[in-house]
Amino acid sequence: MAWDRLAAMTDTPQKLPTMRKTTSRRIAITAYKGVSLLDLAGPLEAFRIASSFGGEGGRRVAYECSVVSMRGGPIKTADGVQIVTQSVRSLGTTPIDTLIVPGAFVVDDVTRDRELVRWVGRKAATCRRVCSVCIGSFLLADAGVLDGRRAATHWMHAPLLATRHPTVTVEPDAIFVHDGRIWSSAGVTTGIDLALALIEMDAGREAAMHVARILVVYLKRAGGQSQYSALLEAQAQSESEAFGALERWIAEHLRKDLTVEMLAERVHMSPRNFARVYVEKRGRTPAKAVEAIRVDAARRRLEETGVRITSIAEDCGFSDEEQMRRAFVRVLKIPPREYRRRFAPSATSS
Repeated sequence: MAWDRLAAMTDTPQKLPTMRKTTSRRIAITAYKGVSLLDLAGPLEAFRIASSFGGEGGRRVAYECSVVSMRGGPIKTADGVQIVTQSVRSLGTTPIDTLIVPGAFVVDDVTRDRELVRWVGRKAATCRRVCSVCIGSFLLADAGVLDGRRAATHWMHAPLLATRHPTVTVEPDAIFVHDGRIWSSAGVTTGIDLALALIEMDAGREAAMHVARILVVYLKRAGGQSQYSALLEAQAQSESEAFGALERWIAEHLRKDLTVEMLAERVHMSPRNFARVYVEKRGRTPAKAVEAIRVDAARRRLEETGVRITSIAEDCGFSDEEQMRRAFVRVLKIPPREYRRRFAPSATSS
């Protein structure tokens, strides 16, 4: 029975059910021979989940996603899996809200389809947002979309992007960069981080968190965060895993007095020999490694909690807040309070 008829039959005015307003946004994701399947599918899945399940506790956004290539039909991805695409002509005159260019395994695969590069260059001006995932940034740069802007790309290819496109300010360590209408993300899975940031902008934090929980990923890998942690960076200094267990132990015992003598004892070496071999294997002193691991732990707490900075400093093994501040400036070039202001969306305490 219609609500207005029901209200007319009763003496008590009836309260109409609250209808959540749904916003519809069109997402176009480009495909080409050699495209990375995860670069494409990661954001696509995030938007699909947001459309189906993301309305709980937030504004409902219905994303209409299309995977398009210049002529449509089957496209072979870099992973050897074929996907079926729509032609860009199928988009018609319907406005594109967000245009996303995924990356590939090989830079030349991204920019080989010159017709697609030109189409993106023309279409970008009419879109509310234009995004790249991983080395999809090379296509945006070739199309002129990144001229005079800041951009992220996979750290392995950041120097090449900067060399090929000197008008682009490349941020080699950022997970994603937001410069006006243009968004660019680093490598592979960071396309999901970017998609969650876009969903948060469109539908609110609760909706984005709900999508993140369904995807079983972290929501709060903020754009300016490092592409890899202190532990991964340390291990990347050499092929040796001799000190991997020690570094994991350090991360779990930050409040201890982590002297060279204590660390040397853990690996059954003399302090002098340990310090020498560690520098040979890791490219930095044990003290610098301990500081980097402590900073890494502290920045994660700043991102994910509202705990007071003095308490975080103590928990991470710094003697006081000032020592932590000096370490942050040395390692991250930014003090803890400013780091929290930039990367913790809802910091509650300082």
